Amino acid sequence: MKVITCNVNGIRSATSKGIWDWLAEQGADFICLQEVRAKLEDLPKEASALEGYEAHFHLAERPGYSGVAVYARSKPENVTTAMGLPSLEAEGRYLQLDYPNLSIISIYFPSGSASPERQYIKYDMLDHLTHMLEGFRRSKRHFIICGDWNIAHREIDLKNWRGNKKNSGFLPLERAWMDSVLGRLGYVDAFRVVNQEADQYTWWSNRGAAYENNVGWRIDYQVVSPELAPMVRSAEIYTGARFSDHAPLIIDYDLKRT
Repeated sequence: MKVITCNVNGIRSATSKGIWDWLAEQGADFICLQEVRAKLEDLPKEASALEGYEAHFHLAERPGYSGVAVYARSKPENVTTAMGLPSLEAEGRYLQLDYPNLSIISIYFPSGSASPERQYIKYDMLDHLTHMLEGFRRSKRHFIICGDWNIAHREIDLKNWRGNKKNSGFLPLERAWMDSVLGRLGYVDAFRVVNQEADQYTWWSNRGAAYENNVGWRIDYQVVSPELAPMVRSAEIYTGARFSDHAPLIIDYDLKRT
């Protein structure tokens, strides 16, 4: 089973950069997208015509903002868009597809860099998600949670970690929360199962020559139930073409297609 996640930073922009031709060649079982930034009626035709896939969306009420999607090769038993967090429901940040023993989630965490108020909203989401993740662990289901988490977990996960200790995305409380998710709650960062190398990033600022110099952050993840950790076969951050300021994260699992 191949799963791809990517923050497209505007699906219309990514379309103009050739993302659909690339996705059509990948043979992925699930494609999770974040920051779609379009209303349903404004989606490019390619976004609803990817051959062999059923497309699901949770788009933001505000035009040109947020929004997530999942493309699946098989029909899910259930689709959930509500996290149960009123402050964020209208922003289109959560989409869950359920199959008999597996759930695929596309999630887009808020950035707190715009203002202290947005950082507090981000903390609210972290607190709320903790309870959701605890509930997931009590269930008999396996989960693959894909998306832009807007948090670099460890120093190895961003180039300029010393200069970002007081910036959203690398704050002590955010990193401690990731410690809890990948520690006490038992979830696993699937990429790090097979790749422990430094300089592995999924997002680069558009300022300066960050991309050319690989001055980036690893903030896009596939976080999985612990039972799936032994199933991680390979992981790749695709940089062969640039569709957005984020790179697609591709992970292959030793799982049967759902």
